[in-house]
Amino acid sequence: MAIERVGWPTTPRVGARIASRSGNGFAVSADQTAGGAAATSGPAEPACLGAVLTLQEMGDHTVEDRQARKHGQDMLALLAALQRSLLSGEDVGAALQQLADLSSSMPRTADRRLAAMISAIHVRARVELARRQV
Repeated sequence: MAIERVGWPTTPRVGARIASRSGNGFAVSADQTAGGAAATSGPAEPACLGAVLTLQEMGDHTVEDRQARKHGQDMLALLAALQRSLLSGEDVGAALQQLADLSSSMPRTADRRLAAMISAIHVRARVELARRQV
């Protein structure tokens, strides 16, 4: 069954009979109401195959993006550890050295938004290192 438009049908399709009209503006053909659901000859094709393919590509993360996301999460974890160490009065030397090692490289990404987030995290880590002369 296909809904072509909402409203009263102006001209019936060739070969289709209108079985009933309801007040809601939808029309159902008689061949579909007599035997229940109409049998389909095969799987329905998507309305726009290009859009489906684009969605599949967007959901697929490249290896570079996964590595960059992991790199960013590791830098955020080290920044949080540095914050906890500073608040508790512990030695921050080890956390600063790990942060310096991790922030020395900037991973490449295919996604521009991910690259912007990683860049912002990288800048924050470099600011913390500069504040402590590391």
